[in-house]
Amino acid sequence: MEILRRPSLRDLTTLRLGGQAEYGVRIRSEADWDALSSFLEGRGLTPFCLGRGSNILAREGDLPLVLLLQAPGEGMEARSLPDGRVRVSADAGMGLGRLLAGLQVWGLSGLEGLVGIPATLGGAVAMNAGAYGCDTGSVLARVRIWSPQEGRQWLERDQLGWAYREFDPGRSGFFCITEAELDLEPRTPAEVRQRMRDCYRAKKGSQPILARTCGCVFKNPVSGPAAGELLDRCGFRGFFPGQVGFSRQHANFLINQGGGGANEALELIERARTAVLRSFGIDLELEVRLLE
Repeated sequence: MEILRRPSLRDLTTLRLGGQAEYGVRIRSEADWDALSSFLEGRGLTPFCLGRGSNILAREGDLPLVLLLQAPGEGMEARSLPDGRVRVSADAGMGLGRLLAGLQVWGLSGLEGLVGIPATLGGAVAMNAGAYGCDTGSVLARVRIWSPQEGRQWLERDQLGWAYREFDPGRSGFFCITEAELDLEPRTPAEVRQRMRDCYRAKKGSQPILARTCGCVFKNPVSGPAAGELLDRCGFRGFFPGQVGFSRQHANFLINQGGGGANEALELIERARTAVLRSFGIDLELEVRLLE
């Protein structure tokens, strides 16, 4: 288990903002999970499982956190199911890009819409990531989680809950996803590849996927216009009062142009949220996770 002192959230998140955690712990083996409880005990710090940091906005300064950083794992395994689907197993630290590349080669469908998201499998499950008719919850068979109190355990699908951008393991307290199994539909590799290309082309045309961004800032309301449309109507598309602003492609994407700070981002988010509430009576809920 590798211990890092004062790792920078600016270096570990796609928005490239934030201060320093107290510790980082790189998890490379099952034995590291077994040793983690002892490391956390008595330190009075909050553990946080960090993947690629693509939906994170961390505050500036010293943060009382221990970041749990998982290794990408050894690979994927697949086995056929009696109903014709294929179950794929992978470590939660695996990047979505690598996972989707493997699914394309094997001709397995169900997650093509996640192409282009800079996340790990564990992060995608924890946020119930989704796009273009795909979401992790719809294909999730079971997950393995770790908690300081109970260690590692498998949870079956009927023990889990999920909603729009939410995942519920059915228990309270901190947990970290360590492995996941997905049930996917067999297709030809060419069909899966084409679907991924179509999704990526559509995403690139409407979202700043190559910029320093944390993805969507706000969740879409349950009904009515999407958050991006509401922000657009309030004049926030392309609004850059400083180094941090809202994308010209999509008003719900916050971008750091390179010299911004977390306080600047937080102030802008609150300004946008207040404007939407005053104009439309809708209190937008954050999709980005705040670390403080």
